[in-house]
Amino acid sequence: MSEDRHIDHVTTYYHTHPINEQQILDKLRREGVDLTRVSEDVLQQYDQDHFGGVAANEVLAGLARIEADTHVLDVCSGMGGPARYLAHNHGCRVTGLDLTESRVVSAGKLTRMAGLDDRVAFRHGNALDNPFPDKTFDVAIGQEAFCHIPDKALLIAECVRVLKVGGRIAFTDIVERNGMTEASRARLRREMTFTELQTLDGYRHLLEDAGCTVPHAEDLSAPWTDILKQRLEMYRGLKEPTVARFGAAHFQKWDDAYSFFVGCYETGELGGARLMARRER
Repeated sequence: MSEDRHIDHVTTYYHTHPINEQQILDKLRREGVDLTRVSEDVLQQYDQDHFGGVAANEVLAGLARIEADTHVLDVCSGMGGPARYLAHNHGCRVTGLDLTESRVVSAGKLTRMAGLDDRVAFRHGNALDNPFPDKTFDVAIGQEAFCHIPDKALLIAECVRVLKVGGRIAFTDIVERNGMTEASRARLRREMTFTELQTLDGYRHLLEDAGCTVPHAEDLSAPWTDILKQRLEMYRGLKEPTVARFGAAHFQKWDDAYSFFVGCYETGELGGARLMARRER
């Protein structure tokens, strides 16, 4: 698949994702939240589209030592939930970078709604061609998004390039484990837009090659298997709004793809990884 086709594939995948601005706002309305007075304390319970929710944000914040004077780059920032959470709960500045323009627009709207646009901003761009200057950020984070990006060596190099010396990168990602078949790789590439999946050790080596030390590398495969089973049921609970917005065929296609994805955790073909590295030069 060409680079342009892959970019189109990924942006379509997230533009039609079950978790979106409308879904978040509709759920807030159904639960009686006044959308003219939404605080981040409330919004952060609805807008976390990653494994482990706000607790996962806290783990990354602790590993990366995020404090009030930290400038964070959220790579593949999506709807902006982690960026808002970190700014609100840790007092830092956060800049989000995402490939899907509709997610960038929605993230900005939700951020203004929560009154955090003085500390959180979003930019449309490609993580493989990071638009920021060298040594701009104290910390870079990412959550379960690098799996969609080809050329992991370039991705890691670009993330490290924009970190100050001594800066930290902390991220989680979907990784390949033992026994993955080529048929599974092809289906995950086609249905989940995964490309060139890395391994936990592979990420460690890429970070070291980019001039980092890696004090933390953790296998999350077991807890993620349980989390993903729950997420599959959550997505199925969104059938009605998904069908209303994108059609029944799209819902069925998504359900088939996500069921297969979860199954790859149960067979041990897929796993999870959490790493923190420090730029040393």
